This record gives sequence, C-alpha cells and structure tokens, in this order.
Amino acid sequence: MVSNIQGQIERVTFHNEENGFTIVRLKVPGYRELVTLVGNLMAPLPGQVINATGEWVTHPQFGEQFKVVQYKTLVPATVTGIERYLGSGLVKGIGPVMAKRIVKLFGEETLVVIDETTDRLCEVEGIGEKRLGMIRKAWEDQKHIREVMVFLQGHGVSAGYAAKIYKQYGNQSIEVVKENPYRLAMDIFGIGFITADKIAENLGFQKNSPVRVQAGVIYVLSQMADEGHVYYPYGALIEKCINVLEVAQEAIEEALDVLFSDKRIVIDNLSERDVRSNAETSAVYLSTFYACETGVASMVKTLLRSPYSRRKVDTDKAIQWVQREISMSLALNQVEAVKVALDSKIMIITGGPGTGKTTIIKAILAIFERLRIEILLAAPTGRAAKKMSEATGHEARTIHRMLEFSPHKRGFQRDEKHPLMCDLLIVDETSMIDTVLMYHLLKAMPLHSTLILIGDVNQLPSVGPGNVLQDIIESNAVPAVRLTEIFRQAQESDIIVNAHLINSGIIPSLDNSEGTNHDFFFIEKTGPEEALETILRLVCIRIQNAFGFDPLDDVQILTPMNRGTVGTSNLNTEFQKALNPREDGIMRGGRSFRINDKVMQIRNNYDKDVFNGDIGRISKIDLENHEVTILFDGRAVTYDYPDLDEIVLAYAVSVHKSQGSEYPCVVIPLLTQHYVLLQRNLLYTAVTRGKKLVIVVGSKKAMAIAVKNDKQQNRYTFLRERLASRA
Repeated sequence: MVSNIQGQIERVTFHNEENGFTIVRLKVPGYRELVTLVGNLMAPLPGQVINATGEWVTHPQFGEQFKVVQYKTLVPATVTGIERYLGSGLVKGIGPVMAKRIVKLFGEETLVVIDETTDRLCEVEGIGEKRLGMIRKAWEDQKHIREVMVFLQGHGVSAGYAAKIYKQYGNQSIEVVKENPYRLAMDIFGIGFITADKIAENLGFQKNSPVRVQAGVIYVLSQMADEGHVYYPYGALIEKCINVLEVAQEAIEEALDVLFSDKRIVIDNLSERDVRSNAETSAVYLSTFYACETGVASMVKTLLRSPYSRRKVDTDKAIQWVQREISMSLALNQVEAVKVALDSKIMIITGGPGTGKTTIIKAILAIFERLRIEILLAAPTGRAAKKMSEATGHEARTIHRMLEFSPHKRGFQRDEKHPLMCDLLIVDETSMIDTVLMYHLLKAMPLHSTLILIGDVNQLPSVGPGNVLQDIIESNAVPAVRLTEIFRQAQESDIIVNAHLINSGIIPSLDNSEGTNHDFFFIEKTGPEEALETILRLVCIRIQNAFGFDPLDDVQILTPMNRGTVGTSNLNTEFQKALNPREDGIMRGGRSFRINDKVMQIRNNYDKDVFNGDIGRISKIDLENHEVTILFDGRAVTYDYPDLDEIVLAYAVSVHKSQGSEYPCVVIPLLTQHYVLLQRNLLYTAVTRGKKLVIVVGSKKAMAIAVKNDKQQNRYTFLRERLASRA
C-alpha cells in the first residue's frame, strides 16, 4: 500500500555514492521511534527534511522499514535541523563547531543569510575573508551540483558522480552531458562507458548512433589495453564490439573507418603473421599505443647504432680491479654481465631473488664511477626506487620524477629535445614498465649513453599494455644475461629457495618442520571462512608475538582476487574492524575511512605526486574543510572528499598491485576458489615480495594448481617482431 511520510534525517546509516542506495534514520512527527528509510537518495545529509512516497516493508533481520519510491528534499526549518544540516559536511569551510556558531547568531534565518547576504557571516567568530570566500564558493557550487544531481537522477544515474562532473565541466556540465555523454567516459576517472551509455540511452541516443558506436569501439580497445594488449586483431575486435554494443557489423566497420580517418586509431597490416597468437595480420591500435610501440622499436635500434662518448675499457682489467674494490669475487655469470655492460649500448640483466643482481649493479657502478661519467638510477615505483637506493648507496628516482613529469606542462619534460644528463642509466624492476612508459624513457635517452635494464622476467608483466622486458629479450636484438645460480647466503632462505622451485614448476616442501631458516610457512586451510579466521589470528596476534612484526607497518596480505571471502574487499573490511576499530571516520562510495587506516593510491595522480600502488596512512580527517590527509613515506598529501575514489584500504592488496615492493612479512591466501588466477608467475611474484617471512594459508591442491599452471595470458604486442626485423 502506497504511503507518504515526511521527516528530518537524524542519521545516515549507509550511503553508496556509486548507486545511490541509502539507509537513513528519520525523525517523523507522530512516531515515537526513529523510522528506518531505505532507497536511492541523492547526497542525504543529517538535518535534511525528506518528503517520501513509498511503502512499508518488514525486513527479516532489521524489522519495519519505509521503502522509498519517490521523494523530494526540503531545507530544514528548525534551528536544530539547520545546525545539523550545515555541520554534516554540506559546505566546505563549515564543520560542526562553525555550524553551531553560525546558527547561534542567525537562528532560523541562517540559510537565508548564507544565500542572500553571505558577507554577514564575517560577524561570526572565526570567519575571516579567506573562510568567507571558501564558504561562498562552496555554497554556489552546491547549488549547481544539485542541479546536476537532479538532472542525472532524472536520467537514471546516481548522484555520486555529480560533484566530479561539476568539477570537470563547471556550469557547462548539463550542456556537455546532453551534447555528448560519452565524453564522461574519457574525461572523468570512475565514470566508464557503461555509465555514460546509460545516460545516453536516457537522453534518447539510439544504439546505432555513430557517436555511440565510435565511443564504444574506443571503450573496447581501452578494455583490451587494461588486459595488457597493445593492439587487438581486427576480426576479434569486431566480434567483441558486436557483443558489447549490440549493433550490426556494418556499424562497427563504419565507426572503425571514421576513427581511422580521424587518426584516433591505427589499422596496421602487420608485415608477418604473429605465430605466437596465430592472429590475423590486421591489427587495430589506439593511436597512442601504436606510436609508442613503433617508437620503442625505432629508438632501441637507433641507440644500439649510436657511438659511445666514453673511452673503451679493458674489460679483463676492469673486472680484476672491481673485485678488489668491492672486496668480492664475482661468479662466472656475474663477470659475463659486467663485461656485457661495458661493451654494450643497451643490455638486460634478468634473474630471480638471490642470483646476485645487486652485486652486479654495485660492480658496474664502481667501474663507471672510476671513469668519472654521469650516472642515473631509476625504477618504476617509489618503493622500488627506495629499495634500489638502499641496496646500492646511490640515489635512485622514479622514472616519472627523473623524466620530470608535469600535468600542467602536458607531460614529460625530458624528451629528445631535452634529454637526460647522463652517460649511464640503470633501470631496475623493468618487468613493471609498460609500452608507454618505455617509449617516454627512451625518448629522453642521450644517444651517446649506455642503458642497462634489470628485472625478473618471470614475474607478472606490467599492469599497463605490453610485455616489454620479455619482448626485448625474445627479439635477440639486445644482449641479455640470465642469472640462474642462487648464491650460498641466499640458499639459507626458504623464501628464495621455494620461489625458485615454484618458478621451475616444482611444488616446494609444505612441511613446516623442514627447512633451515624457517622464513616460509604453509598453513593448510581448505575453506575460505577458516582461511579468513586463520589470517586474522596470524596478522593480529601470532606473527607479532612470534616474530615482532607490527601488523600495520610490517605485514602485508597479498591475495590473487578482489572478490570473495579472502579477496581484497572483504579482507580490508575485516582487518579495518580488527586493527582500527574507531567509531569516527567518513563514508565515501560505500567505504569507511578512518584516521590511521592503511590505504593505497589506485591511479597515477601527477598533481599530488602519488602513484598507482603507493601505500600510506590516514593521519587527519578534516570534517570542516572536507579534506583527508594521508602520509606517504612521511610526506603529507591532502585529498578533497571527491578525490577519495582514488584511495582504497590496503590491509590487503592484490598481487598485481604489490609489484616492485618488498615487505618484511607477507601473508598469502591461496584457495581453489581462486582457480582463474592460480598461475605460477602470480604465486612467484607474491612469494618474492616477502623479505623476512612468507606465510601461505590455503590448500595443497591450490598450491599444486598454481605451480603447475605456466600458461600465461597472451598479450597482443608486436614489439618483438619489430625489434627483430632489420627495417
């Protein structure tokens, strides 16, 4: 039976910004108890008055609730309601304390004062010109954002995107969305093609609209890039687009022709068949990826042909000298690596943990320093660069910092016109470098310089498109030294020994009574619930008691999946409760953030100088200014509330996100429920992240599946062939 109620929001119990689903507690005249109201609401705030139409339902667990069908919001009329409304986070610059002061002075006229005579707020203690300007702007923005919210809700989209859309387009937001809603998918992080397509459908765009089909093709190619592909075969792409867009093949082909004419894509008839994937010869690239792949191949060849600026070195004498200098005898393959480095313009050193890569770097550095030449060290991530600095005693920077990336100056400032000032560049963790980043790195290389790429080709490939390290090695265009010998000191670590066994397809001993150093343990649990319970006890109590590792600073849970009982999402929820059970905090996008939470950045943000995979701790939540401060390696970075969709909890992270990092202790859930992702290189990568202790919690069957599964997903890339050709 349809009913109508009106009341004031006392508390927002839950609100998901992505889909609008909300649970609020409503104070309704005539009802002794607070009413639970559920439904899709736009940005609900305590103090707000809701007039709702819907029906009463009985939830089996939570009892009687009012389920909203339609509603409208009204500004609060009482002094208490206005105070709660203003203090709930509506306006940047007004928190609970300031709201109390404002309402105490202006009473029931408060909202009229803010709306019509804002200058009068200066009469309130603590509000000066700066804060007044902040409040005035925030109040005006709120009006426009609410217009955008109403518009979006009318077209089937949640209000959670309104602030982002308004931030991107300002007062033109509604006009931009009406004209081409697919721009949202390209311009705004968090809004993909599916959301934009929903808006377009509600605005009356037809399925076979050229604007929609062209945007859809770009979307599918971008999805393929997210899976690691640099290009996608023409026929396979058409099939995918038909499935996603539900339009005829002719419409897809027409869209491809237009996109090709507009130079947004490149259709390349590959000069020879890609025998690895048995793909057809016609490949479709997003233009950026085509330029990067062909650019990498061309620049590698140019660098190889270019002369040295430094004098030639007697390698035998250099080897003898450096062994005395570093007080260490080099093994045969280490000697080979140093010699190749001295004789080559570009070279690759690849090997697993304990195979002496750091010793080789130290030897190469000692020789090149003796030659008095400029040396630079770099790595893809901040953690990898820090690790490189600690291992070598030389400063290492992230590739982005070294290339002086600036979003305000349109990208990397170092390029062929402004090259790096170096004679030798050593780059670590090269397996993490995708096609685009390698292109920009090579663009900035001086032609007289030497480039040494170091990495473990058996780890997971880059998150971004391409398989650069493996492709360069397999092309045989560049000298490569593979390190396979595990040195005696490393053999004392079960972590290193077992990592190499896994990489060789051999299941390591899972008997905890064996081993020498006891830094690798396996705890058998077959069900996800008991695995979760075990991991909670391990991290919160047992590891700290037995090994002294701090649960937050020293222990990292690495899991293959995001979903499920022992996926990142649920693990983070459970560990937030266990390790940071504070009552205060904020909700964003259905996620709770609290002071002292361990969090991770999930996209590169060049303005803030934080990057995908960086882990920090929340140090401050400013309810008044709508800001959250996060410490990354001691550096404070401030986020506005709308930017928090770039942040996730990081008590547990995916194995992919852990690349380039090392942690004192790693805990890995490994169950047959993870079947799709039980792969050798994923398990190998996870195990090699642990520096002092690795604990695997799971089933022996899952371990066996992962170790035996050496089938890696093929990535469509033509870099190997381009490098191998003489053209």
